[in-house]
Amino acid sequence: MTSADGWAPSKIQQERLAYRRSRSRRSTLIAATSTVVLIAVVAVAVVNTQGWPRFKASFLDLKYGWQVLPDIAKGLWLNVRLMVVCEVIILVLAMVLAVARSLRGPVFFPVRAAATIYTDIFRGLPLLLVLYLLGFGVPALRISWLPNNTLIWGAAGLILTYTAYNAEVLRAGMESVHPSQRAAARSLGLSHAKTMRHVVIPQAFRRVMPPLLNDLVSLQKDTALIAALGTPYYDAVLQADIDAKTTYNYTPYVVAGLLFLLLTIPMTRFTDAFARRQGWTTAGATV
Repeated sequence: MTSADGWAPSKIQQERLAYRRSRSRRSTLIAATSTVVLIAVVAVAVVNTQGWPRFKASFLDLKYGWQVLPDIAKGLWLNVRLMVVCEVIILVLAMVLAVARSLRGPVFFPVRAAATIYTDIFRGLPLLLVLYLLGFGVPALRISWLPNNTLIWGAAGLILTYTAYNAEVLRAGMESVHPSQRAAARSLGLSHAKTMRHVVIPQAFRRVMPPLLNDLVSLQKDTALIAALGTPYYDAVLQADIDAKTTYNYTPYVVAGLLFLLLTIPMTRFTDAFARRQGWTTAGATV
């Protein structure tokens, strides 16, 4: 093993590297074997339960699953579009809210207080309750100039709730920037607005990107909660619910769950990989 400049590791170093590779292969083999054994034990235990035949017919009907898959996948496309639209609005509003809470001086106290009250309310309310209050409460007011579409109010509930969470994440990122950075920018003649724009906010975004991505994963899952409002547009969960109640077979729920996993697991793994690159995870963590 010789590099382009003629350097080669010593015999001791080669033995050390070979030992590490062997240990890595051994660890991988042990992990794979234990995983297969555990899955096999669980599978055997489940298959041999008394209710397995009925459970399989009710939840794992492959023929019915393939039949309802296209409609559920079409509904999932609504969830994806809803996630993208909501996330764009959430990031903009969350940044405004985070900047408002970071304003200094007594003259900005009403702004800081309003931002704090908003954050406390929507971080404290369960998301499903917010969806109910907006989706059923606002149309009941019969205000002519407000839309009555429950999908719009469901999206509004997601935006209001996740804006509060993301605002706190962004505010924490901005406060993590050392005060000397602000002082240096102001000493160079930058105004407060330009200091925030060119110095503080870019650093804050880089530092809080992993938790923001985690919130995006949560948002993707929580778009399924709009099904509780009975929107006229069928998302994956609502379509699965209709298919299940039509035949009293619950395989559509499993199909919808698997489709959501196909979205969220890659997003979660990407978030973990990004966090490791940014040094956000504990050294040596592999999962």
